[in-house]
Amino acid sequence: MRSSFEGMEGMEGMEGMIGNAGNAGSTSGGGSGDWFFADRVDLPFVSTERPKGTAISDQRIDRGEFPERNWSSIWYPGLVLADFVRIPGWDAFPLLPPWADPTVASPVVHWSSTTVQAGQPKSAKAMVQDELDGLVVSARTERANAMAEIVSQKDEFASYFLNLLNATSSYPATARVLAIAGSIGGFTAMYYKGKYKRPRPTMLCPALMPPFPVPGHASFPSGHSTQAHLMALCLADVLTGKVPATVMATDLPALADRIARNREIAGFHYPAIPRRACRSPCRRIRCSPARPLPVGMPKPSRPPKGNGNHERRRIG
Repeated sequence: MRSSFEGMEGMEGMEGMIGNAGNAGSTSGGGSGDWFFADRVDLPFVSTERPKGTAISDQRIDRGEFPERNWSSIWYPGLVLADFVRIPGWDAFPLLPPWADPTVASPVVHWSSTTVQAGQPKSAKAMVQDELDGLVVSARTERANAMAEIVSQKDEFASYFLNLLNATSSYPATARVLAIAGSIGGFTAMYYKGKYKRPRPTMLCPALMPPFPVPGHASFPSGHSTQAHLMALCLADVLTGKVPATVMATDLPALADRIARNREIAGFHYPAIPRRACRSPCRRIRCSPARPLPVGMPKPSRPPKGNGNHERRRIG
């Protein structure tokens, strides 16, 4: 969805990092957009002389390492992810809803157990049927109205957060935060999907039939929800002590909830409890001591006093 990122410096290449796309694409890509720079066949730029008799190709730069700021937003999260997986406990979050059966060895029984857990009104099997009934109602009453958002957020939704912050090409560090949150959130969600193996709602109720193909991985936890809530928490950290912080304390999680809810309306995920389950690990993930600040958050720069662009530069 290239059009979603046009004019957003630092966001290039994120199409493959957010939502369903996951690891699509080759690592040989530069993550710099879809540009092709033409050159003359009869007079290649490298053969230019300036001044005449002095080839520009003889001019060299003395540089010993690849600068950190030159890492594209699509590849820099890989550095942070390498730090993140070294942190103990990221793979041990208790995510099962209270009505699931945590005592059984097979994840399959979590979702189909007829045992009623202490303090719960129904068994897991009965709760799942109630969730499916709710999704059927949502498909009937909300899907048509939500369809534009559902389609728009299918592969990418970081731009929604940038739009909420009124952040455009002047905020490359903020874009990097979103890329990092998307990468770590997606990676973590995939790990727990493999652990809990929850079937998609459409595997139990085919009539839900989402508007586009169901992704080829398990349902719980929702990748969109995990990524969106981690994005919201990281951005809230960036804004701490700044003018928009109070308003964004409510707007950011509201947007994350809306993105998660749209996936439920579309029939890809179960509602309510699984969505809340995504928030707790996100709060812990965002506090992980990765580079160079929690979750690789670029450190805001402090401009000289009297600079009229101070708020823009601090937020990054």
